[in-house]
Order: sequence, then C-alpha cells, then structure tokens
Amino acid sequence: MVNSWHVSVAAESITAFLFARIGYDVSVQYGANQPEYDLMVSKEDIIIKVSVKGSRDGGWGLTQGFKNKEVNYHEAINLWLNKHSNKTIFSLVQLKDVPINELPRVYLATPADIADLMKRARNGAGDTVLRENKVWSKGPIHSRCHSKKDGYFLSNEYTRF
Repeated sequence: MVNSWHVSVAAESITAFLFARIGYDVSVQYGANQPEYDLMVSKEDIIIKVSVKGSRDGGWGLTQGFKNKEVNYHEAINLWLNKHSNKTIFSLVQLKDVPINELPRVYLATPADIADLMKRARNGAGDTVLRENKVWSKGPIHSRCHSKKDGYFLSNEYTRF
C-alpha cells in the first residue's frame, strides 16, 4: 500500500530527475521535513530552492495548519504565503490516475501564484487545498468556480514541467 511517505519520496525523485534531465545540478536536503524547501537546483549562476509537494488525490493541502475559527481562508493563505521566500518555487506532483509506466503531471509555480489560485477557489471564498481540477457543483456555492473559461484549472494556468 502506498502511503504519504511513498508519495513524498516519489514526488521528490521525479522533480530531481526532471531538473537533472534539463541540465540543472540537483542537491537534496539532508534529513526529512526540512523547512522551506526540499531540493536546491542550480545552473550556471541560477540557484533555486524547490519545495516539492506530492499528491495522489487531485489536490495539495497547503494551508490547513493556518485555518481556524478566528482565521478565514484568505488570512490562512496569507499566513502560509508569508512563510515562503520569493526565491522558492513549488513543484506540485500529481500521481492521481497516472499509470505506473507514465510520468506524473508536474507543475512549477511560485508561492504567490499558488496563493492567488487558492484565493480564487470556491468562487473567491478561498480554500486550504490547491486542486488540480475541481468543479464545485454541490453545497452552498452552486457555481462552477474552476472552469476552463475562467482559467482556474491549474493545468491551464501553468505549463507542465
């Protein structure tokens, strides 16, 4: 059975592989769950911190730890965003519905871009989970807030790796 540790290892490995494949040197942090980033990639004078998030369910839970009764979704997203340097990018690796013999979908985005997408979720109400492709059709919000027309699909907003 694949658990969250396996998903994390797979996501970091795929991200490291893809950066190496396009000519970046890749350094892995020593020790699990280091703050801010998982990999450092460099090419010539460019050095980038990369925070890797893997998923097998279609979304990446990013701000749940900041959301509570006193903190609304947008405030939680802002608290999350303030913890990240503008020199860090995220590699979002999606394993859902990917056959074992194919590479998963991988997206690169800045923390600011992710925060913007999360704030637009649920018709602007915000969410704690960044979803790859979600159409809200039941519950208090009856509009399709993630539509191709509105550009809320993560896969349409960011070029896949």
